[in-house]
Amino acid sequence: MKKAILGRKIGMTQIFDQNGKVVPVTVVEAGPCVVVQKKTVEKDGYEAIQVGFGDVREKLVNKPAKGHFAKAGVALKRRLKEFRLEDVAAYEVGQEIKADLFQAGEKVDVSGTSKGKGFQGTIKRWNGHRGPMTHGSKFHRSVGSMGASSDPSRTFKNKKMPGHMGAEKTTVLNLEVVKVMPEKNLILIKGGIPGPNKGTVVIRNTVKA
Repeated sequence: MKKAILGRKIGMTQIFDQNGKVVPVTVVEAGPCVVVQKKTVEKDGYEAIQVGFGDVREKLVNKPAKGHFAKAGVALKRRLKEFRLEDVAAYEVGQEIKADLFQAGEKVDVSGTSKGKGFQGTIKRWNGHRGPMTHGSKFHRSVGSMGASSDPSRTFKNKKMPGHMGAEKTTVLNLEVVKVMPEKNLILIKGGIPGPNKGTVVIRNTVKA
């Protein structure tokens, strides 16, 4: 059964398993999320639920969004996300989705926005090789060949060149849920997940099951 939840990345730490081995984990504040809207086949052409996460001040929400939340009868939320699930009928508007949706030992996929690195050269951005570091070479960390000069007299599309790096949607697949702490709305996931601390992430059950 498909399931998903919105969360906030807190940071990384380590815990000890039953055998005394150190396990590096990422702590995610998962929920509580609230169902803001239900999409139906009759009205919208597909089935999905829209969930909200994170409290926000009223002055930061525009008028259309305030009306949207007022219609659902729920408090204002900072993030909205739509999930296409198999059993939408099991959810009702105003229902809370909490961290206990997942259990220890489950495999999940985590999506988020990767850390922005700004403008970077080809070595950092694409793992390119540098040139010789001798003084006469004059070629150290440059792009290198752009292609033939006479024919076709242009640079081909998708050439790996310097540019903006990071700050794009990234998904890490098949991570393990090590521990769930429902009383604190925390999920501990083995390994690293995308994005900076305090970044919003989406946790889904893995597609690699």
